[in-house]
Amino acid sequence: MIGTLHLVRLALRRDRILLPVWVLFLVGVTYSTTTALEELYSGAEARAQLGVTANANSAFLAMLGPLHDWSSLGGLVVWRWGVFSGLFIAIMAMLVVTRHTRAEEEAGRTELISAGVVGRHAPLAAAVVVAGGTSLLIGLLQAVALIGKDLDAAGSFAFGLSTASVGLVFTGVSAFTAQLSENSRVSNAVAGGFLGVVYLLRAAGDAAGESGPQWLTWFSPIGWTEHVRSFADNRFWVLLLPLAAFVVLVGVSAFIVTRRDVGLGLFATRPGPPEGTIVTPFGLAWRLQKGALIGWTLALFVVGMIYGSVAQAVGQMVQDNPTLGQIVQKIGGADAMVDAFFATITQLLGLITSIYLVQAVLRLRSEETSFRAEPILATPVSRWGWVATHASFALVGGAVVLAASGLGLGLVHGLQSGDVGTQLPKMLGAALVQLPAAWVIAGVALVLFGLFPQLTGVSWAVVSASLVLTLLGPALQLDQWVIDVSPFTHVPKYPDITFGPLAWLTGVAVLLLVAGFAGFRRRDLTT
Repeated sequence: MIGTLHLVRLALRRDRILLPVWVLFLVGVTYSTTTALEELYSGAEARAQLGVTANANSAFLAMLGPLHDWSSLGGLVVWRWGVFSGLFIAIMAMLVVTRHTRAEEEAGRTELISAGVVGRHAPLAAAVVVAGGTSLLIGLLQAVALIGKDLDAAGSFAFGLSTASVGLVFTGVSAFTAQLSENSRVSNAVAGGFLGVVYLLRAAGDAAGESGPQWLTWFSPIGWTEHVRSFADNRFWVLLLPLAAFVVLVGVSAFIVTRRDVGLGLFATRPGPPEGTIVTPFGLAWRLQKGALIGWTLALFVVGMIYGSVAQAVGQMVQDNPTLGQIVQKIGGADAMVDAFFATITQLLGLITSIYLVQAVLRLRSEETSFRAEPILATPVSRWGWVATHASFALVGGAVVLAASGLGLGLVHGLQSGDVGTQLPKMLGAALVQLPAAWVIAGVALVLFGLFPQLTGVSWAVVSASLVLTLLGPALQLDQWVIDVSPFTHVPKYPDITFGPLAWLTGVAVLLLVAGFAGFRRRDLTT
């Protein structure tokens, strides 16, 4: 453990901008959500009606979880923001741990540092301290923010600690996945895949209803936060589960560290194809990108199937709740409510797909900093051609991923409604209409790569901002011009699809992509 403190200071210095942004974002949205919900649901009757509606709707249950306590403002905050807060803090923990463990080994800096007076466990310990400490800080500040809004102190700390517990679990998960492969991208992909699985387990368990497999939520760290029942029962003992998972995962990771060489993973890297099988830049790009494309396609297809399976419950909810039925009848009936559900879901799927597009574009930067781009560009391969091969996976691959999600939505919903022939093309269209907005975000990533390569990490901030503005902007009562910053705000809502906004978004994406291509052609390769 010698040298851990020095490495912690080094990590904090390197992340002196990134970590404060995460803290301010998660704490700020918690406070803003509380303020917005306080204004929207100031009366007991409005909260009670929301509670009945939310807990009777499988779509709400799948996306946000159950509303345990609608009599208090704190209960509404936990329901509206708890799941998203857990997702964001998990992503923060994964990125921080991988950045200061596997990415450092991959770059050769860990071996250089280890030549000094540094213990074998120090790099891993420093990453765990930084990620875990940031998670706890976020949780405590969230509790303070809620107490500042005159909410119950016990419920506030239950919510803050439950959010922090998700960060601790994924600190341990990323510490473990960092030991498996020599590649930081694989480490993040495995940890991200695990996050997707536990989110789906929670969603399936929550949407199952009383007669379904609600026990699935107990297999999800995000589900554990719901079982804490903040502002309702405040079951602090549930937090022992994520704490135990954190200790076990970090302990296993520390054990593996001492039994592998620096720079190597627990599993050997798979050898490449025989000599001569990759003869074009596109062939190389396909080998580098195909794993992510196939994984995202299958994952979004499954997500589409899950959300398609609960769509039928949206219409059924209107029949089971006469009061809600009268309200819904005024806006067009149950069919309008189902359409609104699909509009929200396809928008969410578009936002998720934009993550893949940014990942595909930033593979260019990874190849450049790993010194693999320079020997390729020393051949007759042009810069334009090299960038185009990877950019095509963002543009065309994004369409494939979105089509898979629409296929899952339409197939399952069509089978339930007995009208596959009608629902399948509708859902495919509703999903693919999100593609121009995702292209705009990919264009921003390419502009940063071409003109400001040191700032390519800002691409993830663009994705996060779009997600927050699109999904939470109205609830936070932000000004419309702020919400309009997200390209997904301008996508026509299903089923009223018009092509004017899509043409404008496509035009903006083309301009950004051209600027990115031009910028890369005129700059030097950097490390």
